[in-house]
Amino acid sequence: MNEKKTILDLRSQITQPDWTPNLFVVTTVKELIKQLADDRVVLGLSGGVDSTVAAVLLNKAIGKNLFCLFVDHGLLRKNEFETVLENYKFLGLNVIGVKAETRFYEALKGVTDPEQKRKIIGKSFIDVFDEEAHKLQDIKWLAQGTIYPDVIESFSETGKTIKSHHNVGGLPEKMKLKVVEPLRLLYKDEVRKVGKALQIPESLLQRHPFPGPGLGVRILGEITPEKVSILQEADDIFISGLKEHDLYQQVWQAGVILLPVQSVGVTGDERTYENAVALRAVLSTDAMTAEWAKLPYEFLAKISNDIINNVKGINRVVYDISAKPPATIEWE
Repeated sequence: MNEKKTILDLRSQITQPDWTPNLFVVTTVKELIKQLADDRVVLGLSGGVDSTVAAVLLNKAIGKNLFCLFVDHGLLRKNEFETVLENYKFLGLNVIGVKAETRFYEALKGVTDPEQKRKIIGKSFIDVFDEEAHKLQDIKWLAQGTIYPDVIESFSETGKTIKSHHNVGGLPEKMKLKVVEPLRLLYKDEVRKVGKALQIPESLLQRHPFPGPGLGVRILGEITPEKVSILQEADDIFISGLKEHDLYQQVWQAGVILLPVQSVGVTGDERTYENAVALRAVLSTDAMTAEWAKLPYEFLAKISNDIINNVKGINRVVYDISAKPPATIEWE
């Protein structure tokens, strides 16, 4: 049977009046137990909603036979590696944290082209993940947090891929593992409902989307550890501010972009020539289109002042008011 038709038929079951997140959990756990039996499974965690819900579902089904890898490519948000590991420990998951930032920085040295940067980050991730997974014994399956929009985007009327999905694209072929995707019939809002049924904390379920290449697509030009550090500090002020002012849940996605621009400023009685950053906050439902968020002027003024006064190396803050299309949500 045509694979796309099969997926559409399966998806139709989710739209039935009697479908509930709790029923999905019970049914899926039974199917995973039957499908995986005593096999060992490896899953790449990102800290995002999809991989987290997939991990907890699998853990409910196979427990100690699930091994989760969380790779720090040096492009995460401030303190994110430690925070995410702590959150996963709370959820009872078997997680292995991998510090690999030096390897990624070396591979990215001198590279400025956006697509080349993405490819380098993707390939380096696959290489690191593959090496770490091979340290584990008798792994038979690769689990992924693929959701329904990812599946649909993988098809076209001609059968050709519209676009690849997830930052682990290419792993199944390289590792020669079977793939299990427990969320592949769900939309993002349904994934969150399933996560709630699994009693995953709201702080994890309501996280904004964060790109696989991380801050690598928010640093225009060459990526260096120094630039990452500056951006992490500015981004932390912006995201923390959104949460403190009860604006975080009113925005679909937000972040700071470090621009390859320096401008003249004044600190005290001295002239400065430092970096500019752009704040980006958008409203969306599926990331296919997006409108810029009309954040309060007073809030933007405070964030601008906080960043300039507290982050060494930044003396100018601008706000991105571009819609998608024509602009994309991320700058690279």
